[in-house]
Amino acid sequence: MALSDILGSAMSGLNAAQAGLRVVSTNIANVGTAGYAREKLNISTNVVGGRVSGVVVGETTRVADRFLEAASYRRAGDVGAAETTAGYLDRLQALLSAPGAESSLTAQLDAISSAGVALTGSLAVAQNADAFVAKTADAIGSLQQVDRDAASLSADADAEVGDTVSRVNALLTQISTLNDSVSRLDGLGRSSSGLSDQRMLAIQDLSGLIGVTVRDQPDGRVTIDTASGAPLLDQRLRLLSYPNGGNSAGAAQPAYPGVDIRFADSAGLPGVATGDRIDNAAVGGKLGALLDLRDRAIPGFRDQLGSLFTGLSQSLNAASNAATATPAPAQLVGTATALTATDRLGFTGKATVAVTDTAGKLVVSTKLDFDAMGPQATVGDMVAAINAGLGGSAIASFANGRLTLSASAPGTGIAIGQDPATPAQRAGIGLSQTFGMNDLIRSGGLNVPSGFAAGDPHGFAAGGTVQMMLRDGAGRVLAQHTLTPAAGGSFGDLVADLNGSPLGQHGSFALDSAGRMRFSANPSVAGAMLSIPSDSTDRAGTGRSFTMIAGLTGTASALGSGEIRPDIKSNAARLPLALLDTTAAPGGIALGSIDRRGGAGYADAASRPIDLGMAGVMSVDHRAAQVLGGAGSNAALAKARLTEATARRDDTVNRRDSFSGVNIDEELSQMVVLQNSYSAAARVISTVTAMYDTLLTMVR
Repeated sequence: MALSDILGSAMSGLNAAQAGLRVVSTNIANVGTAGYAREKLNISTNVVGGRVSGVVVGETTRVADRFLEAASYRRAGDVGAAETTAGYLDRLQALLSAPGAESSLTAQLDAISSAGVALTGSLAVAQNADAFVAKTADAIGSLQQVDRDAASLSADADAEVGDTVSRVNALLTQISTLNDSVSRLDGLGRSSSGLSDQRMLAIQDLSGLIGVTVRDQPDGRVTIDTASGAPLLDQRLRLLSYPNGGNSAGAAQPAYPGVDIRFADSAGLPGVATGDRIDNAAVGGKLGALLDLRDRAIPGFRDQLGSLFTGLSQSLNAASNAATATPAPAQLVGTATALTATDRLGFTGKATVAVTDTAGKLVVSTKLDFDAMGPQATVGDMVAAINAGLGGSAIASFANGRLTLSASAPGTGIAIGQDPATPAQRAGIGLSQTFGMNDLIRSGGLNVPSGFAAGDPHGFAAGGTVQMMLRDGAGRVLAQHTLTPAAGGSFGDLVADLNGSPLGQHGSFALDSAGRMRFSANPSVAGAMLSIPSDSTDRAGTGRSFTMIAGLTGTASALGSGEIRPDIKSNAARLPLALLDTTAAPGGIALGSIDRRGGAGYADAASRPIDLGMAGVMSVDHRAAQVLGGAGSNAALAKARLTEATARRDDTVNRRDSFSGVNIDEELSQMVVLQNSYSAAARVISTVTAMYDTLLTMVR
């Protein structure tokens, strides 16, 4: 080998050692930089004409494991979802106050029961009635405030969906730009390590917002798909488009639009739709958690509040309708029901409608024997029977679903009583309560089950529609259906329509004995939840919709309009406390002026089991404990999941960084090796120089 070849080899070794030292110094300088993957210098043997002639210094490459990086992306998505869910559920739990606090639901229900017990006493009747009405109004107001706050949480989640979509789009655009740069540098044979590190950090941020699948390509690019397989980035960039854009104006909505995936246009904005859409929690990450909270978790909580209000109103109204104020009111105006005058009456048993004077003496009464009227009797038949029995002392009328009883003579009033042996009932509810004649709590919804049977006409006019949606436990939309009742059909026809719809593929619909529609999900989709985003139906002009009658969802709308009956709220002395003596003869005392036996019904209301429809048969106290305990356990479970997800993510990141991160000891040892290599190459050069000098001396 010629001396020039030896010198060339030594020089290449010297250059390689210098390049290696630069790489080591760069690694050491970035030892604390998040996401930095250490670089490795590529050195190869230089062969010229079949002979080795030193080494060739190539570009640096990242030391990284794509499988560990992919695992870190998945774990980041888990943490993003868990953190969002835990934060919102903690806020939701805080709305209910801590157990034992005076403002908690259970404490307020206990206060109603305590005030009800005081009504049974013999002293300070007016003050006790005032306290009971006030406690009841406070409980209703608290439920309504919690419901409004929960609706605000839904609006907050929707606003965050818009913000998250904007952040996802910014990261996708950044990754697309880095993709181009990495691919260009790789094509030129240049190092793309720094840009690859930036891309990895951007993908990690993206995976915390939305679950993604990342694949490396031969040209140095990466492709990104959603967790469900919809492409976000390949040769073309796609962006998310959300019509709400986070501008919900602080209001919750019955239904929200989906997040569309669109091709990016030349201006870098969402353009033509791809046909793919994100509308459930399966997308993962923070976005998936927000969609689940907004569309499933928070509405489900509001449904629970609605059922709790329904139970409270039913139990207290049962007590108030069993009694009457003294003296009896001159007019009883019922609440709006879903009934018409031609509807099947559906009552069994007996009830008494009486007219009394200011002293509680009976003027006239009529006993309604519904069993004797027969199964074909209508609401109109009952109204006619009342008018015939009272002989003009009071007038009964029924219009727009509302029953009205008016005493004719000044100084007289109306009272309704149940037969002690065989009380009148429709769907388990008494006569007065069915029509809401003496309700303590009123609302814009139906506070009692409808009592309709499959053969009863549904009464919905043509043109009304009901949009229905079924979601599984993860918030994914399993099926949708628009119910369009045909004029002249029956409730049984509606059941058949629903069972034949896409919803029926995941469960079955049926009417229960109280006229409510029940949905039983198949075991494969246990935990599925029905929601009704919109309903334009109206039964026979009563203002009662399919949603109100069916009871398939919670009655949050009834809660929003719930209130103490205005005349009782302004004058608690009108609180019904006396029981009508249905055996009194004309001229005898039918209502005692100091009768407070009805107070026992208020005292026991919260602890008496009632049928809450889809929630089951339980007391209001039990339902309140379920709501409070459920919110607390869900929040605690979400925190535990966050802790677990964070630990798994940290472990994955540590594994990734252990492989690709900078180890000071290793770099220092490598520096010693390179310094020795540098010294060896320098010594070879010195030796060759000395040999050249010797040769020159010999020539001279």
